[in-house]
Amino acid sequence: QVQLVESGGGLVQAGGSLRLSCAASGSIFDIKAMGWYRQAPGMQRELVATISSGGSTNYADSVKGRFTISRDNAENTVDLQMNSLKPEDTAVYYCNAVHRRTYNAPFFNYWGQGTQVTVSS
Repeated sequence: QVQLVESGGGLVQAGGSLRLSCAASGSIFDIKAMGWYRQAPGMQRELVATISSGGSTNYADSVKGRFTISRDNAENTVDLQMNSLKPEDTAVYYCNAVHRRTYNAPFFNYWGQGTQVTVSS
């Protein structure tokens, strides 16, 4: 099993910045990708940004140029630096890891408990 623990959410004014962090622990063998997703009230969970073990990144169009994802493979952590925040960024942010427990095992998605980000106008 893999556990993900997020930190760094909070309340910030529009135009401000926040940094989210996520640490993976447990029986970790191979994390292919890590990322951040978010879910606003009444909305479906959506991708914010992902990063592969090789460092390739993918961002939602709505956050490109404002958010930066980074990863420490040795520490099994992933961070999300969020700048120029907008009220529409308000959501619960979830950390995600795509992990397999052996070379022959399938990959599974693991999720953190979520951290609230609120951007006031």
